[in-house]
Amino acid sequence: MSFSIDGKTAIVTGAANGVGLAIGRQFVKMGANVVFADMDEKTLEDQMGDAAEGETNVRIFAGDMRKKLTIANLLSATVDAFERVDILVNASRQVMTTDPLNPDDNSVEELLQQNMMTALRMSQATARRMIKQAEGQDEGPVGSIVNISSIAARRSHPDLLAYSISSAALDQMTRSMAVALAPKRIRVNAVAFGSVMSASLKGSLKDHEEAREAIVENTPLHRIASPGEVSDAVQYLASDASGFVTGQIITVDGGRTLLDPAAVSAH
Repeated sequence: MSFSIDGKTAIVTGAANGVGLAIGRQFVKMGANVVFADMDEKTLEDQMGDAAEGETNVRIFAGDMRKKLTIANLLSATVDAFERVDILVNASRQVMTTDPLNPDDNSVEELLQQNMMTALRMSQATARRMIKQAEGQDEGPVGSIVNISSIAARRSHPDLLAYSISSAALDQMTRSMAVALAPKRIRVNAVAFGSVMSASLKGSLKDHEEAREAIVENTPLHRIASPGEVSDAVQYLASDASGFVTGQIITVDGGRTLLDPAAVSAH
């Protein structure tokens, strides 16, 4: 099977920065048609505006993916531009701290909506489109959905209660949707990562060398991943090379989840 995604059409949400941006850029480099979607219109235009004007296989779409109308408009814009959609990468995610003992803290509801429900609604709408465009096609792959999760789903940290819960919910949604969509020949998987040297992490570690050292010390491979290493795993799941892989959570964390949870803080 081929790792190629050349000529396929992908939607990448959360694509204005970080891992989502890295995934979208790699997909473009590999010859895919890519719609970069994010609610941060300014950052999206700053990062991809010139490419969207100069490349025939790049489009940008700004909107709040928590709204059903936005999702419908995103799919319409994708089909208008490229006539189909083959890959969905749900990389839109948010991290916020939680006060576990505060009954007025609504971070769990917020992150379930942002990190799990948005991915679920995007997956449902995109799967319907994939099924429709495959009518009359009796065999072969129909589509691939990849959710971007976190090792926080398997780690307990009081300050990250909501993020951990939403990540765990996303993992279970991945498995359930994989079973539901398997008869339609649509695969659903996820990539859960630990610390990745995105612009935001680089900024937060700039004046905190001890924090960087702690991450490295608690990672068996003794380094922090680059965004491209997550992108490689996502490309594998999006390509026909993973044609018999569905409902799986691939972990890209340098072995971090193999250590004693008490010694590791999830990021």
